[in-house]
Amino acid sequence: MFNRWNLNITQYEYLEPTWFWALLMVPIVAGWLYFLDRRRGGDWKYNGTIQHLNGSRFNFLSLFRTGIVLLPAAVLTLLIIAMAKPYSWQQSDQKHEENKFGIDIMLSMDVSMSMYATDFKPNRLEAAKEVAIDFINGRNGDKIGLVQYAGEAFTSCPPTLDYPILIEQLTKADGMEMEPGTAIGTGLGTAVVQLRNDQLKSKVIILLTDGSNNSGDISPQDAALLAKEKNICVYTIGIGSNGVAPTPIMTSTGIIYENMPVEIDEQTLTQIATTTGGMYFRATDKDGLKKIYEQIEVMEKRKITHKVVQADPPPTPQAFLNWAFVLILIYLVVSSFLFLPQIND
Repeated sequence: MFNRWNLNITQYEYLEPTWFWALLMVPIVAGWLYFLDRRRGGDWKYNGTIQHLNGSRFNFLSLFRTGIVLLPAAVLTLLIIAMAKPYSWQQSDQKHEENKFGIDIMLSMDVSMSMYATDFKPNRLEAAKEVAIDFINGRNGDKIGLVQYAGEAFTSCPPTLDYPILIEQLTKADGMEMEPGTAIGTGLGTAVVQLRNDQLKSKVIILLTDGSNNSGDISPQDAALLAKEKNICVYTIGIGSNGVAPTPIMTSTGIIYENMPVEIDEQTLTQIATTTGGMYFRATDKDGLKKIYEQIEVMEKRKITHKVVQADPPPTPQAFLNWAFVLILIYLVVSSFLFLPQIND
């Protein structure tokens, strides 16, 4: 309630400060109103002397009368300040800013067989899920969705504010029933489709993989260009320890683990990030992966802050308009019923 009546002009900034030049008219208007009032004839008789009047309690009424006469000038001042479009970030509705400048995020996660390598505990996929869930729980008001890909890709959850549903789908993410392979381009392209709305202010894809593109109908480079066209920033993460890692291999007798070299196409992942204005990260352990998500969060917050500062903030002239309305009511009521006329001696 206080914000709607706060006239402390030092707590505001102004989008149209040139309107303050109009305040030069206020003394002229005030002088004119006072001059007209002094010329106005009295309606009531007063039998005392001016000296007696000046020394009596009617001095207060005289000052009160002068204040009422000058109220239109005060109203004009408030209206001019309102026309200067005052705003205050402290008084802005924070949720409005979050909705206006918030992030829409798609997690595009590799769930191929190699993601079950055990160089992360319990394996790469489960570690990636845990870190992603922590990231989701740390968001506030951002729509987040999930694409999982192996040799093919599909959307497990479109961008949503229903985080419990999203986390449920993320927990169940599993590439065992999907085509084998690593279709990075298809995984990225599928995520881009979910963020195709051009009205979104900030669109981000976090693409995670432990390998290189070896399947799919769209190349990672073409998917990156599509993301760039839609103003989507892509952060790419290569997950996997250095050297070799125990990796599951499907055989005729079932799944066995063998030490396989960790081969991440860092050049392609870097190219995707560079093309879309993002950044490539390498995670060699779970703690490193957590720090990457934290760094992405910080970077996106900085972008949002920059957009908020550069964008025209919403004017908040309500306090000045409210007080102008109140003063107009006071003027009308007092001048109609309680206005003391000029007194003749």
